[in-house]
Amino acid sequence: MSPFWSRLVVAGVLLPVVIGIVVLGGWWLTVLALVGGVLALHELYAIGSSLRPLRLGGYAGAFATLLGLQLGGVPWMAAGLLSTLGFAFLVFLLSQSRPSFTAAIALTAMGVVWVIGGLACLALVRDIPEYGVWTIIAVLFTVFASDTFAFFVGRAIGRHKMARAISPGKSWEGFVAGLLAGVGVSFVVLYRDRAEFLSVPQSLALGAAVAVAGVLGDLFESAVKRDLGVKDSGRLLAGHGGMLDRLDSLLFAGPAAYAVILAFGAA
Repeated sequence: MSPFWSRLVVAGVLLPVVIGIVVLGGWWLTVLALVGGVLALHELYAIGSSLRPLRLGGYAGAFATLLGLQLGGVPWMAAGLLSTLGFAFLVFLLSQSRPSFTAAIALTAMGVVWVIGGLACLALVRDIPEYGVWTIIAVLFTVFASDTFAFFVGRAIGRHKMARAISPGKSWEGFVAGLLAGVGVSFVVLYRDRAEFLSVPQSLALGAAVAVAGVLGDLFESAVKRDLGVKDSGRLLAGHGGMLDRLDSLLFAGPAAYAVILAFGAA
């Protein structure tokens, strides 16, 4: 099964569950983010095992970040992210082996900032008073629509490669189609609240930012996997890759969405 169809199947199965938990919010969403985040972190540390990541430090940082977000908001979330360095260094000091300190710390901290920070930003979007549920749904469907249209248009008429060295399948034609689809989805989902939350131009800007960030997130993971010499991050989803493969676009889309909403003063 192709990577696209694998994403489609997995999305069809998991999306209703995720949306249900998103609607519930609170601790339900925190637990979902923690489970998905730790699984994705585990996969990253496994494919990067040659760099000897300090896994326990990363997991502790992930827990501190998401717990801090739930209990104290952004300041505690930031403190949790920063605590990863301390946890990782403590694990290094207690370790019997002596990996390359810089490489081990870099991969450990990058994983928490990338994976857990991205998921935390999605949770922040969900926590926007009154409008968080529809906004996070807009983000999810914008990424999905952008990915879908980019695949089909790229396969049909894609001629100009976007990032040949990292992801040969992506084309500029597909990117433009995905961008337009993402902007359209964001407009449709958020149109009902245009007078109270994001105006039409603002919702279009949000869709564009999320669509572009989703592509960058996909390319970022592709660059990591290519550097580490693997095709998929894991086999958790059988032939469909790992959790990190399913989350890659959202891990950049979440921070982009939250930043845009903050810039418009709507959070």
